[in-house]
Amino acid sequence: QVQLVESGGGLVQPGGSLGLSCAASGTIFSIYVMGWYRQAPGKQRDLVARITSGGTPNYADSVKGRFTISRDNAKNTVYLQMNSLNVEDTAVYYCYTEARPQQTGGRYAYWGQGTQVTVSS
Repeated sequence: QVQLVESGGGLVQPGGSLGLSCAASGTIFSIYVMGWYRQAPGKQRDLVARITSGGTPNYADSVKGRFTISRDNAKNTVYLQMNSLNVEDTAVYYCYTEARPQQTGGRYAYWGQGTQVTVSS
């Protein structure tokens, strides 16, 4: 089916920047929306940003103006550039996509394994 592999997490100081990437691979006929969610300890998984196949982005209010989502359709890859990070951004970040593995099959949701982002001095 479809596999998502994330990279780019790590430790950064408050005010710093970090970039995440997520590549989709496997049996893929079409990829629709791609995006990022995050989950902090003891909290639910929330949307960070998502982008349509046509390139239209949507952001959570908490990251508007600081985070930028983009995608490369030729590479089936989505990126998240995070600037002006603060401690509240600390979470596991999960890549997400909706894709159709087969031309005649259904459309399904897929998740990456998650990558830790820690903002701390």
